Amino acid sequence: MNTTTLDIGKSGWKPRVGLADALTSLLVIAGAVYALNRYGPSMDVYETWILIGAVPSLIGLVWFWPSLRWLSLGVGATTLLAIHLYGRTTDAFGADLAAAENVFLLKYFLSSQSAILWMSLLFFISTVFYWIGMLGRQPTEGAENTGYRLGSRLAWAAVFMALVGTLVRWFESHQIAPDIGHIPVSNLYEVFIMFCWMTALFYLYYEQQYKTGAMGAFVMLIVSAAVGFLLWYTVVREAHQIQPLVPALQSWWMKLHVPANFVGYGTFALAAMVAFAYLIKQQAAETRWWKLAPLWLLGVVLCFEPLVFRKGAAQSGSYWIVYFGISALIVAGILSLRGRIGPKLPSFEVLDDVMYKSIAVGFAFFTIATILGAFWAAEAWGGYWSWDPKETWALIVWLNYAAWLHMRLMKGLRGAVSAWWALVGLAVTTFAFLGVNMFLSGLHSYGEL
Repeated sequence: MNTTTLDIGKSGWKPRVGLADALTSLLVIAGAVYALNRYGPSMDVYETWILIGAVPSLIGLVWFWPSLRWLSLGVGATTLLAIHLYGRTTDAFGADLAAAENVFLLKYFLSSQSAILWMSLLFFISTVFYWIGMLGRQPTEGAENTGYRLGSRLAWAAVFMALVGTLVRWFESHQIAPDIGHIPVSNLYEVFIMFCWMTALFYLYYEQQYKTGAMGAFVMLIVSAAVGFLLWYTVVREAHQIQPLVPALQSWWMKLHVPANFVGYGTFALAAMVAFAYLIKQQAAETRWWKLAPLWLLGVVLCFEPLVFRKGAAQSGSYWIVYFGISALIVAGILSLRGRIGPKLPSFEVLDDVMYKSIAVGFAFFTIATILGAFWAAEAWGGYWSWDPKETWALIVWLNYAAWLHMRLMKGLRGAVSAWWALVGLAVTTFAFLGVNMFLSGLHSYGEL
């Protein structure tokens, strides 16, 4: 074994807690106490314990990854500012939602829809800067790549706006009516927002751990593709409108099952894009186009999936043609520039390690989500498993990554085979995430494209 790989991905855990960690912990605890005093009477026992459990979880994450300190404090302070700007009314619900159109900061920055639009723009621009860093002139030794630095900061800003938008949307939903308020993870619009910021946040962790921004050029492509879908879904379906929960979703299980699921989806997507980068680096010197055709074809298939899942082909056809065309050209462009891109990517060992760790984390959370989903199904439909299309495809996804991890840990699977497997796994995961709900009828079909 090459001993130079032993330091890859060294844990960011710091056993010594500094003053900043202690102060952050006190603020988190104080915030939880305030929330319990202010909103405790309207919370059931499950919500109360979820809030209590979130406190040590957030504190532990901040200690493990100090960058989350400023993100969490900034998101908390900005969300409280937005709530304050909504003001008070004399009705039973407390806030003046019309302020979202009248107060400058709410209208242009901090209302949920404004914040999500800023998230979308920042993710797009972040992707552009990552690619400027990738394709531009390499800095002298010891100097920082300006494109990567700006791309990273913009990605952090996008995650910040996504979290603010999510929390403000949660607040807004409770101000409409008592029976409408809910955690914003209940429909495609809301979970696509979660997918975007969660995928980006996991990537930013690996970027800091491995001290390279080159992977961001690839990972942010999948985030931007999700943002493109989200914008279409917002404009055409008006999906940003807050709607009451359907009866099956009126359960505290949703607060646990859905976020755990999307840790899996986000990290599986991250692993697939890192696998794509791995294959580009491996084939950087390849001159036979027929050898590159499978990689381009798989990229086209991934771009084409949203078109297949959409119902009502006559609607917004021009948007989807442009979406597909741009995506296919991007894949072709990356392949055509493989000789220039390949040498700038991290080593095969780093790419392989990120791929493995992403799938391992995603598999753990996806397993937890599947177990939680079985308990939720028993409560909602009277049985733990009903071979509903969503359940069946979730099992296929689980088996796919279980086999990948088994082959790696037991058989030493590495290299191109594992990368191809991870990339194909994204197509399977995308169908389980998006296609099943839209293309197949079942108990989980809560929306349509």
